[in-house]
This record gives sequence, structure tokens and C-alpha cells, in this order.
Amino acid sequence: MSVIRSFVSAVFFIAILLPSVLIAQEEKKPDVWEPFKYFTGFWKGTGDSKTVKSKLEGEFKFIFNGKFLQMKGISEFEPQEGQPKGEKHEDIGYISYDSIRGKFVLRQFMQEGFVTQYVLDTLSSDCKTFIFLSESIENIPPGFRAKVTYRILNQDEFLWIFELAAPGKELECYSTNHLYRK
Repeated sequence: MSVIRSFVSAVFFIAILLPSVLIAQEEKKPDVWEPFKYFTGFWKGTGDSKTVKSKLEGEFKFIFNGKFLQMKGISEFEPQEGQPKGEKHEDIGYISYDSIRGKFVLRQFMQEGFVTQYVLDTLSSDCKTFIFLSESIENIPPGFRAKVTYRILNQDEFLWIFELAAPGKELECYSTNHLYRK
């Protein structure tokens, strides 16, 4: 009887403890969002485009239990020809992780009605340069392409570079924005 009891105790012990031992030994999956955590917070800075300078403010934050990175921005452009009082521009963007493709996707919505969907093409090995290339752009003639680059300079400073190409043309820098953590 004691042999049976010992055997039952051993089986029970293995049945209870084995799953917890296996779970403890299971490697934790890396957090795919880790490189993007740098951007969370409030930012301000300046922008320089082909025709005009601007002041920028923005916020990056994770929403929906960390499933999306939301980016809101406001730019105030200096007065220029045709815009004697200057111009205010707002946009909002969302980065998501498409687990089917294994890619990050950025969708950017502009107050002018443009909607651009980008895919992360390059993330540097030091996680300091992120390059997104457009997959589609709404409300613009077919064939336009865009590129967004985020380049981390230090703990509290990054560049946000926007490039645009008309159909059949090479990408050209449209604006360079220099942002600092508030």
C-alpha cells in the first residue's frame, strides 16, 4: 500500500509541479515595442521645410493596452506669401504591429485629408534610426511616394525627416523637424 501511495504522490507531485517548472524555463519573448518606447512623452521643437520654418509640439503615447503607439502633432508655420498670418497644421498617426507580416505599420492622418500608410523598412542595429516607406497615400495623384525617418540623437532629442517624391521622381527632403523632450 505504501508503494502505491508513494507512486500516486510522485505522479501528483510531477503533475502539479512540472507545468510550473516548464513555464519558468520558457524564454520570455522580446517586447517588439521596446525600440519605440523612447518616443513616449511630450515633445517640442522646430521645423524647416523648403519654403518656411515652423514650431512644433507633439505627444507620443501607447494606447489600447500597448497595442498602438499614437502620435499627435501641431505645427505652426511662419507667415509667408499666400499665408500672411502663418498656418497651423495638425496630424495624428498610429503605429501598429502587424504580426502576420512581422512588420510595424504607421498610418498618418493629415488635416488636409491626406492619409499615408507606411511600413517600417529599416530599423538600425542600435535602434536609433527608423525608416518608414509609404505603401499607399490617399487623396493625392497615383504614383506619389513618401518616406519618414526618425533619428534618435540622444535621450531627449530626435530628428523627424519627411521626404516626398512625385511620380517618376526621386525622393526629396520636404521637411526636417528637430524635437526635444519637454
